[in-house]
Amino acid sequence: MAVTSVLSTDAEMIAMAGENVDATGFTDANKEAWGIQAEGYLCCLTNYDLVTNVATLSTYFEEMLSEYVARYVAVSAIFYNTAAFTDLIEAEDMAQIHIFRMEKIEILLSKSEVLTSLGVA
Repeated sequence: MAVTSVLSTDAEMIAMAGENVDATGFTDANKEAWGIQAEGYLCCLTNYDLVTNVATLSTYFEEMLSEYVARYVAVSAIFYNTAAFTDLIEAEDMAQIHIFRMEKIEILLSKSEVLTSLGVA
């Protein structure tokens, strides 16, 4: 089964999760579920159906959304089972890097002038 996230790809999710993520929980089904959760959040944040209207978005906007979804999936996978990491601090550090970047994307998406320039508002 391949992951069918609209806004991100399986390869991006795998790259963001890193080599120590536990494969037990990093299944296609979980990646898809986490991807859909992230997509739903982004749609609520922007008050726009990004998933349905993805073809109307600029390439740069799509890349930012793809990065967000892949990072969300990675954080979910990291905390699904942290036992595969050297220690809990390693897992937390990896997640914090993703969370920091996701927060920056959320700040951008919460600005009406950014959404207007991207053709969403």
